[in-house]
Amino acid sequence: MSYQHQWISGECDLPVGKVVCVGRNYAEHAKELNNPIPSTPMLFIKPATSVVGLGVPIAIPQGKGSCHHELEVSVLIGKELCNVTSDEAVDGIVGYGLGLDLTLRDVQNALKEKGHPWEVAKSFDGACPLSPFVPAVDITDPLALDLTLIRNGQVQQQGNTSEMITGIFDLIAYMSSIFTLRPGDVVMTGTPAGVGPLNRGDQLCLKLGVDREFGVSVR
Repeated sequence: MSYQHQWISGECDLPVGKVVCVGRNYAEHAKELNNPIPSTPMLFIKPATSVVGLGVPIAIPQGKGSCHHELEVSVLIGKELCNVTSDEAVDGIVGYGLGLDLTLRDVQNALKEKGHPWEVAKSFDGACPLSPFVPAVDITDPLALDLTLIRNGQVQQQGNTSEMITGIFDLIAYMSSIFTLRPGDVVMTGTPAGVGPLNRGDQLCLKLGVDREFGVSVR
């Protein structure tokens, strides 16, 4: 499995790094899964091997129970960030896109019940499909950005980055106090309410703002 970061206008020369994610960054999503809202960002990492492009169909792992879609705004890091401020985090962002934090929900729930880590439910090969990135200079206001997932013609998830508990720049600053972020790393910023299972044959449309759409099928 190979992947190379893409711009909407062509190739991107940044290497593919780790994906740093945050859980429960939209209050309504936390509520729909009956989870408490954390007092500080709840972070986890997906490896580079989890990343695939939306140009190929999404492959659902077989025999692992339900696989849920979690639509998120993805952020491409363009320079090293370590212990930065929120203002400095802005300067380290080179692109915005959309991603799916695919989650093996049955596996995750079973592991959580036992108090075990649940990376195997989040970090498997292909667990992070990413759209091409829009250059940061082309995004007018990242803190008020719409994101929508339509499955088989029906809206499943819809949100706006203004609804985040921890906003994008503050989130990246916090992440950089724990993990050094390097060029080619991706930050996933949390999912709005409406997550649910994917099925073979599903057709997905991911919308960023009002004028950028990315389609993908499920196999």
